[in-house]
Amino acid sequence: MTDATDLQAERRRAARALLASPLMTSGNDDFRLVRKHAGELAAWFTQETGWRLVVDTETARLYKTPARLDDATRPARAPRTKVPFTRRRYVVLCLALATLERADAQITLGRLADGVLTAAGDPALAAAGIEFRMDRREERSDLVAAVRLLLEWGVLHRVAGDEEAYLSEASNDVLYDVRRRVLATLLAATRGPSTVEAVNPDHRLAALTAEVAPDTDELRLRALRHRLTRRLLDDPVVYYAELPEDERAYLVSQRHAITRRITEITGLVAELRTEGIAMADPDDELTDVRMPEQGTDGHATLLVAAHLATVHGPCTEPQLVDLVRQLAVQHRSYWRKTAAEPAAAAELLAQALDRLTALDLITRNGESVTAKPALARYALAAPTIRKARSRS
Repeated sequence: MTDATDLQAERRRAARALLASPLMTSGNDDFRLVRKHAGELAAWFTQETGWRLVVDTETARLYKTPARLDDATRPARAPRTKVPFTRRRYVVLCLALATLERADAQITLGRLADGVLTAAGDPALAAAGIEFRMDRREERSDLVAAVRLLLEWGVLHRVAGDEEAYLSEASNDVLYDVRRRVLATLLAATRGPSTVEAVNPDHRLAALTAEVAPDTDELRLRALRHRLTRRLLDDPVVYYAELPEDERAYLVSQRHAITRRITEITGLVAELRTEGIAMADPDDELTDVRMPEQGTDGHATLLVAAHLATVHGPCTEPQLVDLVRQLAVQHRSYWRKTAAEPAAAAELLAQALDRLTALDLITRNGESVTAKPALARYALAAPTIRKARSRS
């Protein structure tokens, strides 16, 4: 019994590690467990999500297909600053990957920059208003952010040098090993990009992730299970009202079976509510946005959430900026000193709203902000004062 329990705990840890890092290299602490349980994990992900798991001696890659292509709340982030990637940085990242595809086993940051500059000369990029020269620190920082993300993914391995020196002066170079096996696993698509004829980015993305349409009732039900399990694993909340009619009907009838299977493999706990389902993590690990979170930003987010949860109807962003200004005065003993500065309230609010949007707790329409049903859990109830019992 103990051995079986230990094996289940190992599989659960390995599954959680893959969900947190779908691209894993041998340097990851949990890589050994993923390799050990690769067969069982691959079978589960194939059966329940339709995701493919490939494991070899150097990498483990869970090829995740997103349930939604319109979710902009999970950007790539600079590893050190956690600042979301801009449009320019995404372009630099793609051009860097294209350069690495043609590179030797080793490459310097200077040669990588030259390759990006050459590729950036494409007339299509110029027509889109994207230009690179690498002669300014800001432009070099875009390349460094992309490189550090590739280092984090394991595509590159730093041999000598440091990116900070390159930021100060482009002549300061850095040497990397190119891990081609990791590079080859990056693209998670159902077809090669060169086979897609669509020009519109949204249409191209849809074509890259399109799956074969099911043509039998059994296959249609399996496709429904895959889409819903993907959303329950990836999304903070799945609202019934936002699902197509067929998905809503299937989830209502199969929610206990689906969530039980997810719990068995991941340890996530289902919160079944009238408005939908959330898979909560008791260990608070399988999330990139925590709520609540320590510090001024986290406290401000929690207080804004509590306010929105008790307001009937939408609030405007200017109203919420005024609220944050009041909160900064009220909590000046606990918040960082700069929170009381005139421009700080707008910045604090922007970060709070971005976090609440990512957690699917609010909707934003222009400057209007409206609470979604799951935000009700953060509403503060009025205190109940009980009378002390008299002692006889």
